Amino acid sequence: MAGTTESVDVAVPIRTAYNQWTQFEDFPRFMSGVKEVRQLDDTMTHWTVEIGGIRREFDARITEQLPDERVAWTSTSGTRQGGVVTFHRIDPDHTRVTAQLELDPQGAAEQVADKTGLVSHRVKGDLERFREFIEARGQETGAWRGQVDRPQP
Repeated sequence: MAGTTESVDVAVPIRTAYNQWTQFEDFPRFMSGVKEVRQLDDTMTHWTVEIGGIRREFDARITEQLPDERVAWTSTSGTRQGGVVTFHRIDPDHTRVTAQLELDPQGAAEQVADKTGLVSHRVKGDLERFREFIEARGQETGAWRGQVDRPQP
């Protein structure tokens, strides 16, 4: 498994940043390579991505969600991956959003992308586009304030 961690500071309150991040179906508006995300239920999403001309589909389960704090997930099909996005209040009008991603690159193209730092570059770019998206709007497109408790071992 390969991993990366990137952060961005956004000029919106923590509640606004978190609420927007829960709108998974809006991810294609700021995530490079994400063609579609469908919310299947409170904890399941279906993703269609295209990276380097390679199209993949997979399902992901939200494994933990705490309003204004974190959203964690793991894939249940397709490429093995998982991660967590955390939200940290800097002040009443600024939030640090940190994304930590772990993935198991499949195929030569994905392994090269991982080894050359393309994955980290893509995550950083996605966070920058998220910042631009939410700051330009000034408010979230929607919100899901439910809680998903971490599974007990």
